[in-house]
Amino acid sequence: MYMPQVKKENAFALSIKIWLFTSLLFGIGWLVFLCYNNEADKAFIALIATVCAAVGSIPVLITFCIALPLINKSHFTIYTKYTLLVLTCFLCTCPYGIIGGSVLSFQLKLWHIYHPFLHIMIATFLLFTAAVFALLIVNKRIKNYFSPIKNNHTMQQENEPAQPFNNPVIVQETRANKTVLKGVITGALILVMLIPTLFVMNLITEREERQKEVTQEISSKWAAPQTLTGPYIYLPYAIKITDNDGKITTLQKNLFLLPENLQVIGKITPEIRPRSIYKVLLYSSYIKNSGNFLLQLPKDITADMVNFTEAKICYGIRDFKGIQDKISINLQGTNYELSPGLPTKEKETTTHNNYNTSQQEYDRATTIAGKEIETIGVSASINISMADLGKTLNFDMPLKINGSEQLHFIPLAGNSTFELNSTWADPKFDGNNLPANRTVTPQGFTAKWNFNKANLPFGTSIKDFDFKKEPFAFGVTMVQPADQYAKTQRSVKYAILFIGLTFALFFIIELMQKNPIHPIQYVLIGLALVIFFTLLLSISEFLMFDYAYLIAAAATILLITAYAKAHFKSYKTAAVFGTVLSCLYSFIFVLIRLEDTALLVGSIGLFIVLAIVMFASRKINWYSTH
Repeated sequence: MYMPQVKKENAFALSIKIWLFTSLLFGIGWLVFLCYNNEADKAFIALIATVCAAVGSIPVLITFCIALPLINKSHFTIYTKYTLLVLTCFLCTCPYGIIGGSVLSFQLKLWHIYHPFLHIMIATFLLFTAAVFALLIVNKRIKNYFSPIKNNHTMQQENEPAQPFNNPVIVQETRANKTVLKGVITGALILVMLIPTLFVMNLITEREERQKEVTQEISSKWAAPQTLTGPYIYLPYAIKITDNDGKITTLQKNLFLLPENLQVIGKITPEIRPRSIYKVLLYSSYIKNSGNFLLQLPKDITADMVNFTEAKICYGIRDFKGIQDKISINLQGTNYELSPGLPTKEKETTTHNNYNTSQQEYDRATTIAGKEIETIGVSASINISMADLGKTLNFDMPLKINGSEQLHFIPLAGNSTFELNSTWADPKFDGNNLPANRTVTPQGFTAKWNFNKANLPFGTSIKDFDFKKEPFAFGVTMVQPADQYAKTQRSVKYAILFIGLTFALFFIIELMQKNPIHPIQYVLIGLALVIFFTLLLSISEFLMFDYAYLIAAAATILLITAYAKAHFKSYKTAAVFGTVLSCLYSFIFVLIRLEDTALLVGSIGLFIVLAIVMFASRKINWYSTH
C-alpha cells in the first residue's frame, strides 16, 4: 500500500518562529511589568522593547539556524535533542542577560545594595524563561523537526519485528555522547546553584546592617567613639588693619597655647552590652592628663594686644554624653571647673584713619584660615595676666569618660607621651603613629606613644591654625574577634568550591559505579550545600563561629552522606563521601581562619585536590562504560 511521505519542518522557518515568539513574550513581559507598576500609559515602551529585542537578537536567529540542523543530524534521542536545544537557548540568553543586568544595575544605581551579579542572573533567567515558553508554543513543530521522516519503507520496517541494536561502535558513541551531555548539564547546574548564594550574601549584609543599627542605637544612648584633644589655652588678641580708604578694621584673632609637656595615662574598662541576639562593645575610661604650659607670645604679638580677661582653658571632647563626672583642671594650684562650649568666634569692628596699607595685606589678614582647634568640647575662664608671661604653669586634669569601641587622641603639645592599658585582649592600634612600646596578652594590652617638637608640624603657640589635625589622630579600637558576619561572608565566597567539588565527586562516582544520578538529585544536593550557609549564619548569631561552623558542617555532611548511601546502596561509597566532604569543609575552615597566607594555602590545597581527582578518575573510560 502506498503511503505519501510526511513533510518535515524547515530549520529556518522553525528558527524564525522561536525567535519571533521569544521577542513577543519579552515585550508582553515588559507590558505586564508596566501595568504592575501602574504605568500602563507607557505601553509604547513594551512595543519598543519588542522591536529592540527582535533586532538585537538577530545573532540568536543565526545561531539557531546553524544549531538546529547540527542537533538534528546527531544520533541522540529526541529527549536528548530537546535538552541540547534548551541548553542552546540558555547559552544564547547569557550574553544578553549579562549586558541587560549590568545596564539595569548601574542605571538604577543599586550596586551598593545588591550585587550586580544578582541583576545579571535575574535578567538571564527572565530571558531564558521567555525562550522556554517560545519553545513550548512551537513544541509540535520542534517534535516534527526532530522526528525521523516516515515513508513506505520506514513504515514497513516498523511493522517488522524489532531487530537488536548491537552495533558496538554506535553504542559506544551514544554512551560517550550521553556522558558528555551529562557533564555539560552538571557544569550548568553548578553555575545555577550559585544563584541562591547571592541571596545568602544579601541576607548576610542585611543582618550585618541590622547589627550596626543596634550598635549605633546603644552607642547613641551611651556614647559614641571618643576623640580627645587638649588641654590648651585660648587667648584672644586684637589687630588693626587699615585699607586704602582710611578705614580701620579691628579684628579679634585667636591665639592658642599648647602644653610644653603633656603626659596622658589612661585605663580603659571594656563592657559588653547584650541587645536581643547582638552584643555591643562599650567602655569606661579614666584619663589622667598632666603637664605644663610655657606662657610665651609670638614675636609679632605684644602683651598689650592680648585680652587676658577672656583667657580660657579648653579641652576637646567628641561626645558630651560620655562625661561621667564633672571635669575640672588644677592649673598652678587653682582649680577650674570646665563647662560645655568653646570660644571660637572672631570679632570685627571698623573705624577710620588716614593711615594707608596695601589692599593685598588687608585681604591676607582678613582671610586668615584656621580659626579654631576644636568645635566641640569644654572650657573654663582662667585667671592669668601679663605678669604671668614667661612663666611655666603646671596642670593636672583627671577625666572619666565613656565611649564605644574606639578611643583616639590628637597630640597637640610640644612633647607628649600617651599610655593606655586595658583588659581587652584584641586591640587594633589606629593612626599614622604606631605605639613605641606595646604588649598584648590574653589578659589585656598596654601601649605607649611618644611625640616631640621635631616630628610635629606646629609649635606650642598657634595663631594661624591652618592645617588639619585629623591625620595626627591616633589611638586604639577594641575589636570584637567573633565577627561572624565577615567570616560567614568569606565562607560564601568559597561556594564554588563546595558545590563544584561535591558535584564532581558525585559525577565521578556515578560513572565508576554506572549508577546515574538525575539532575533533580543534583539540585537537591546543591540546595543542601546552600542551606549550610544559612545554618552557619543563623547559628553563629547565638554561638561562637567555630562551633557554628562545626554544627552546620556536620549536619550537611551527614545529610549528603546519608543521601549517597540511599542512592548508591553502599556503606563504602557513603564513607568515601563522608570523608571527602569532611576534608573539604575542614580545608575551607582553615582558609577562613587564615589571613595573610590564605591565598598560598588555598592554591596549594586546590592543586592537591585536582591531583587527587585526576588520580581517582584515571581508570574511567570516558568513551564507553565497558
